[in-house]
Order: sequence, then structure tokens, then C-alpha cells
Amino acid sequence: MKLLTKEIKQQLPALYANEEVTDPVVIAKFFTPWTSWTWYATEFDGVDTFFGLVVGHEIELGYFSLTELEFVRGPGGLTVERDISFKPTKLSEVREKLS
Repeated sequence: MKLLTKEIKQQLPALYANEEVTDPVVIAKFFTPWTSWTWYATEFDGVDTFFGLVVGHEIELGYFSLTELEFVRGPGGLTVERDISFKPTKLSEVREKLS
């Protein structure tokens, strides 16, 4: 599965575009099917770098890269996947579901 489609790429605001936005919209959700790691993208530089909510050892806002997501391999060759049923959602709503 392609992690980043043209449609999603067009929907993602540029990096730093949401600096003044108090509750940005999460456009895409990526996850590892073998762990609880999840990445929620709110911005993209158009090339490789995302900004958004990262759920791993901690839950925090930060940067992550498409290259890294594509490189990760799990048991049996599993890869990071994009949640194809995810609909753009306010960051506050995503955070609320995580608590």
C-alpha cells in the first residue's frame, strides 16, 4: 500500500502552516500493525518530513519522515500502513480518543 497518495499530499498543509492554529486537522494516520506506534500527520514539507502527533513510548507532537515510515519492517516483513478508513479529524478529537 502506498503511504502517501497525491490526494493526501495535496490536503496536507505545508510545514509550519499551522503554527497559529490552536486545533489543526489531522489529515492522515499511519500505524504499525504489530505494535501500538501510530503517527498522525497534520503538516508535510512536500518531500519527506511530516509534523504531527506521534504515539509511541510517549504521546507527543513532533517530526517524522516518510522515508523512515517506509523503511520500518516488523515480524514477517510487515510494514507501516496507512489507515484507509481514517477521515480528517481535529487534533483535539484524536487526543481525546487516546486518553
